[in-house]
Amino acid sequence: MLKTINELTLENTYLDFPDHFYHRVDPSGLKNAHLISFNPDVATILDLDPCSVQPSDLARFFGGGDVLQGSEPLAMKYGGHQFGQYNPDLGDGRGLLLGEVLNSKGERWDLHLKGAGKTAYSRFGDGRAVLRSSIREYLISAAMQGLGIPTTQALCLVGSEEYTMREGMEPCAKVLRVTQCHIRFGHFEHLYYTQQHDSLKTLADYCLDRYFPTCKKQADNPATAYLAMFKEIRDRSILMVAKWQVYGFVHGVMNTDNMSILGETFDYGPYVFMDQYQPDFVSNHTDHEGRYAFKRQPDVLLWNLSCLAQALLPLIERDELVAALDEYKDLYLKAYTQQMRLRLGWLSEKEDDDVLIDQLIRLATVQRIDLNRFLRDLCDLQSDNDATLHQCLSHFSNPVAATDWLLAYTQRSEQEGIDFTSRQQQMRSVNPCYLLRSYMLEEAIREANNGDYRLVNTLQSVVRYPFDTKDEYARYAGQPPEWAGGISLSCSS
Repeated sequence: MLKTINELTLENTYLDFPDHFYHRVDPSGLKNAHLISFNPDVATILDLDPCSVQPSDLARFFGGGDVLQGSEPLAMKYGGHQFGQYNPDLGDGRGLLLGEVLNSKGERWDLHLKGAGKTAYSRFGDGRAVLRSSIREYLISAAMQGLGIPTTQALCLVGSEEYTMREGMEPCAKVLRVTQCHIRFGHFEHLYYTQQHDSLKTLADYCLDRYFPTCKKQADNPATAYLAMFKEIRDRSILMVAKWQVYGFVHGVMNTDNMSILGETFDYGPYVFMDQYQPDFVSNHTDHEGRYAFKRQPDVLLWNLSCLAQALLPLIERDELVAALDEYKDLYLKAYTQQMRLRLGWLSEKEDDDVLIDQLIRLATVQRIDLNRFLRDLCDLQSDNDATLHQCLSHFSNPVAATDWLLAYTQRSEQEGIDFTSRQQQMRSVNPCYLLRSYMLEEAIREANNGDYRLVNTLQSVVRYPFDTKDEYARYAGQPPEWAGGISLSCSS
């Protein structure tokens, strides 16, 4: 039975924890809050009827300060390593966990409001989010979901006539984030570093019961269950980062407080889908040492998992955690190679696949091609069709170097034993026609700052279904404009 917003009833199982886990605070409303955009796909997972959702209700509950029935908002306390240094003073400084929706499938979905106002963890901040960063998070949530990359989602984006100081005076906004879990690596780190080991166990047991029940059911004892949970977190995180790498996604701020235990892309900031393949690309101009460069993301994930493992030492034997971390490199390589195989149209495994993949990445690096656009054209490659070959070669400044690779690729693909139409269909299901490029976001933000939200909603339609070609979106399938290379992003993005 589908519902309206007013019929939603929230619970909050996080309130079962001791008071030091969180800070209770009501959201602070924005001046003249109004709906900018709404995602009907996310509404359906909450059992909301997209056709019955009223813009005024979304603005009132997720912008104006009113709370839904049963909602008991709270700000979570956690810690985390930021750029390699542990920070004990972290927590929800501008966001509130409003509560949980139990849908008809028995799934619990957290509703988390970003930009809700000051909390006990705001430090020197005002607890607000600006329109610029809110648009970026709202749209990338839809884009990642469309691509099949694990991510938090967003139900709606609400604007206002209130302003705050960021990069000059900027309009405030709020995003309602929706996911099944808001617990971060940093939650466990906080309890470990403050030596609250009983509370650490309480949190781990909660996570086992709610998020990893299979780990608990299959375990011989509690210690085995905790280890199984850590391995599940590891494996989910590996899949997430492997997908980042094959699509050229740069997160930009892979701090441990930005790592979800569900292996979902979390807390979007200066993210980028690279226009040109550059392993050394850094999306955050304040990351002066390039700690979170594109090529370093798999290694940073291992480092972050090591931080989580350390925090779990009171519950799991050190040797078992070390052994689980020692498996990381092989597991990551397997996941990455499998994702690249899918993008190349290979459903089987062959001995030299990794060699061909490495050769392609070297070509993409040396010639700085747009790997995503190349792979979309590769979907149409036919050995007996010169036009499709020339289209693929057009991506390379030195096509001679790419010709040998394309020949080897064609020979490898023929080993799949499937017809062209089937291969093309499979490849087009994982090689998008559209990515959420930085220039697209810049254009949408510029117009939104002038009160025009049409492009925000157009882009949402584009990125929700990135594999489906539509004539009216042809511009977004083409080469990014030259000025896109000058876009600069920071943590405030």
